[in-house]
Amino acid sequence: MTKFLSLLFLLFLFAVIGGGVWLATSDMPAPTAMVEKVIPDERFRR
Repeated sequence: MTKFLSLLFLLFLFAVIGGGVWLATSDMPAPTAMVEKVIPDERFRR
């Protein structure tokens, strides 16, 4: 049982580290569409 849990932990650790490396090195483009939303004055407290 402990071997299974340690294997599961190692897989989880590799997934987290791999995801972090991918996020740090990937070249994702920034959003290019302009977003304009009108917020009514009633939503703000006075």
